[in-house]
Amino acid sequence: MQYVYQQVLQRLLERLTQGQRASLQLLIQRLMVIAGGLECIHGLKVMLVHTGSQDSTHTLAFLRAAQLSLAARSPGTFNLRVATARHTDMPAVVLSNIERAFAALVVHDDPRVELLMVDDGQVRPFDARQAISRPQQQADRHAVLMAGHLTPGHPHLALTHRHYLDLADLHRLGAAWNGGVDVLVSGDPGPRRKRFLAGALRMMREVGLPRVRPVEAFPRALFELACAVRQEYRAPASVDGVAEKPEAPEPRSRMPRFIAVDDLVHDPSCGSGQLLLELLRYRHDEWSFAFPVTEPGNPLLRAHLQGLRSEFVDGRCYQDGLEDCLRRAQEGMQREQLPMALREQLLGPWQKADDLLQVRRLVGDFASQAFGASEAQLICLLFSPFVSQGRALEGFLRRCHPGMVVALPYLHKALHGQPSSESVVQWLTGTSGLPMATLQALYRRKALIEACADAPDH
Repeated sequence: MQYVYQQVLQRLLERLTQGQRASLQLLIQRLMVIAGGLECIHGLKVMLVHTGSQDSTHTLAFLRAAQLSLAARSPGTFNLRVATARHTDMPAVVLSNIERAFAALVVHDDPRVELLMVDDGQVRPFDARQAISRPQQQADRHAVLMAGHLTPGHPHLALTHRHYLDLADLHRLGAAWNGGVDVLVSGDPGPRRKRFLAGALRMMREVGLPRVRPVEAFPRALFELACAVRQEYRAPASVDGVAEKPEAPEPRSRMPRFIAVDDLVHDPSCGSGQLLLELLRYRHDEWSFAFPVTEPGNPLLRAHLQGLRSEFVDGRCYQDGLEDCLRRAQEGMQREQLPMALREQLLGPWQKADDLLQVRRLVGDFASQAFGASEAQLICLLFSPFVSQGRALEGFLRRCHPGMVVALPYLHKALHGQPSSESVVQWLTGTSGLPMATLQALYRRKALIEACADAPDH
């Protein structure tokens, strides 16, 4: 295998610019300093969270090149842990990008590399062929519906909150697994890291959590966010009525050091590194408009929710919502300084009215298959009719279910937890997609964000 690894290193170096090769040496020096010298590098454990994005794919290639370069000139090298997550709404191209990068870098059988994935809160060996577990599907369904009801009717905030929690959980679980790691590496550009941390801190304030000390403690902010905010989204009971068990405390381990390497792995002189991406066979999803660079969440689901909100909540039309979403995507691409040719390629499927109109059918099928959620259930979460003692319930009924207005007192009675007819219970659970215990818990709670109109739309 040593010959194979040498070939991988050679192919990587051939596709790096002169400036990138110099940056690679600086990356190696940073890791050696953290390890305490070349003689200690073999004991260093480095972790990368791989989201399938272009930036994380690029960073993975640099870390692999650093690992193999050290192995070629010294007795030992650092151990690399790559953690990713499986979700029912993950675009297929994202998972394919991850798998193609792993294959091109020949990491599957290298004992110096750990490939992990988080499924239903459990850390497991990465396997792209393994189907997502039933508990993970149920957890994803609950996360989407619950986030929508608690961030009342704002699609972007609902998906952003879920994205932050999932990413924080991935860092927390991956970093704590099997004795922990020494270093967390991020190749995300500095402005994006700052936006993420600012959003995470804002999210903590919204649910009444204390500020992380210090703000620069990026891993600690992620871990505390996951542990504390996740409780706000926890269902009071599972779908079969069995009460959920609280999360088991994790063994205490050292807090890993966080290092950003975006200044090393991104060379402005060579654009987005097409040669490197060709080696790793990175592909863009035609519907993604730069997902996950500009906004979190599945791009089709995000656009669909915005279209439904425009039609049913704002009194406009479905296509107006899609165009709003598309405009934000264009602004995000400009902010990320994507090349014009790439912008045109990514936006291509969204330029024709016929393509925009088919989104509703595409995402309706997707939401049904992935989450078991109907369009009516997605519309319900946009109104958030059950929180705050059902304050918005009457308006929701008049707008979407006028025939149920006469049953309003009976719906409130059921949501209070009082004995109710089976037909009322079935309507509530069928319309929302949530079990009765969860609906009653929502009824007793206030929304996490009361003023969605003031929420940032970035």
